[in-house]
Amino acid sequence: MRLLLVEDDNHVAAALSAVLKRHGFDVTHARSGEEALQALVPEGAGFGVVLLDLGLPDQDGYEVCGKIRKRTSTPVIMVTARSDVRSRIHGLNLGADDYVVKPYDTGELLARIHAVSRRTVPEEQVTGVEDALRLGPVHIELPTRRVTVDGVVVQLTRKEFDLLALLAQRPGVVFRREQIISEVWRTSWEGTGRTLEVHVASLRAKLRMPALIETVRGVGYRLVAPAA
Repeated sequence: MRLLLVEDDNHVAAALSAVLKRHGFDVTHARSGEEALQALVPEGAGFGVVLLDLGLPDQDGYEVCGKIRKRTSTPVIMVTARSDVRSRIHGLNLGADDYVVKPYDTGELLARIHAVSRRTVPEEQVTGVEDALRLGPVHIELPTRRVTVDGVVVQLTRKEFDLLALLAQRPGVVFRREQIISEVWRTSWEGTGRTLEVHVASLRAKLRMPALIETVRGVGYRLVAPAA
């Protein structure tokens, strides 16, 4: 996923960019409000999320958020030291999708980025039948929970389907193990890690596509969209 990081402090931006890149993000750094607005031309410029620090040198961060929302529907997460409720409400009313208060936990920030990005599925990932995903020879029908590979039905368990559908909605995006466990198993990571590994191995075998789900060492998994 492409992410626009709007942060005037180069040291903060460098450290955060390094973390985001390790988690599979393609980060573009803007140092001012005007630079951020230019980066979003035309129509969001393909960014999946904007991480907007409010303490900018040229414009008020709230003003920048309002301008961004007028140009694109790209999700915006505000990052600020202002923790009062009034500031949060003001930001959300301007069109921000979420609000993170400094100092923040990196894991929480990553979870919030994934959460807002999942609210919008790129049109190019959805083809054919409504509520269906096609990734090369793999066709996933979400309402009927039916999966085919080259037209042949593949029988999956409920959790296998849920896991595949989660990864397939954001090809190329790295999903953290904790996040997958939370969304598919509706529980915490502790004690469930081995279960996730077994389901990933089973999916690779049943789909006969070992390279479809890539392990990102120390982080989680991502789906590598196959060629059509």
